[in-house]
Amino acid sequence: MNDEALNMSIRKFLKTVGVNSQLAIEKAVRKAIEDGKLKGSESLPATMTLNVGALALEVKFDGDLKLN
Repeated sequence: MNDEALNMSIRKFLKTVGVNSQLAIEKAVRKAIEDGKLKGSESLPATMTLNVGALALEVKFDGDLKLN
């Protein structure tokens, strides 16, 4: 195993996940505010699950998205 290659591919994957997740959340929040479903001052519970099937790895991350 090449530790450097693994590290770089993990970082690339996490960067892709981070950027695309942020864009998806921002878009959904803006739409919910436009549709009147949110006021823009809420705190939204969020969950992210990392799954690597070949490793039988499943890790859940919980947090809050504060809009104000």
